[in-house]
Amino acid sequence: MSSSNPSTISNGLRYLDDRGWSELIDSRWTLDVREELERSGLGLTENEIVEVCNVAIVPEPDWDTKERLNITDWPTQQDQINTSIKYNGFSEHTLQLIDNYTNDIQNGTTNFSRYSIPEHAGLCKAGSALIGASIVASYARTSLEASRDAECGQNGPSNWEIDELQEQLIERWAKAAHLWVENSGEILSDALGPMIAQGAEAKVYYREGDTSVVKERASIYSTTQKALEAIVLHNYLFPETAMHVIGFTRDSDGLFRIILIQPYINCLRLATKEEIDEMVAAKGFRDNYDGQGVNYIGDRLYLEDMHPANVFIDDISSQPICIDCIVKFVN
Repeated sequence: MSSSNPSTISNGLRYLDDRGWSELIDSRWTLDVREELERSGLGLTENEIVEVCNVAIVPEPDWDTKERLNITDWPTQQDQINTSIKYNGFSEHTLQLIDNYTNDIQNGTTNFSRYSIPEHAGLCKAGSALIGASIVASYARTSLEASRDAECGQNGPSNWEIDELQEQLIERWAKAAHLWVENSGEILSDALGPMIAQGAEAKVYYREGDTSVVKERASIYSTTQKALEAIVLHNYLFPETAMHVIGFTRDSDGLFRIILIQPYINCLRLATKEEIDEMVAAKGFRDNYDGQGVNYIGDRLYLEDMHPANVFIDDISSQPICIDCIVKFVN
């Protein structure tokens, strides 16, 4: 596919669109599209026809059609989106493909790779903005890895390269999808009251009497994709303080930030280490014996930064509640 010509792909897509095929995406099979493109006179190569099909047709036909056409490698929804971003950028068609995939994930009709079934609840709680950003971040990593594979003898992309491209593409997508906020600090202060806290990871805005806070969360992870994963995994482990992403921005220093809403917790007092130990043990974690007493490990996940300033005793339930921490996959 690396030899495909982007302008030729675009010509193929326009050819189908001019003939009304965009209205037939759900009712035409690959064979029909392929035959139409072969008759088009555009001189498309086999690879180029495949890539046009990846964008132009529905991800999954019925079983009879797959058997009749002997299809073994039908493109996934992520494949379709990757091809559409590559050749169309964040066009209306690409945005629609991302929205369709996001809706299928939220409706439970498909899964997003990487997460277990229980973790998917955390993904859905995080909202469509985070899911869409995760889809775009997956494309960024895949495209970088593919370009390195094409350059024989090259090492895979470094984390900073992946992070940089993920930020850039998520910003482009968020602007096209109307999820980008300019001058967010000023807007949030005017709408929600003053910034009440600022740490290495987040700026927190709150208006007295509200039931939630808004955070501008910066990435302290090696890639933006891992920062998005951390929100999903927090929601899975601590649903009582689930984070719901509503947009993206850059602060006055140009730092990429994720804007999210989180329930406000009335703090009776800070939790003790013993109370934190007991809470995370019930979730399958143990102290990782690093001598700090704030980091824990489970079979699948790491929990870090679990110090008392991030774990409150709730004024209502009198139970420890985690408002923020660092969560990562073990592998």
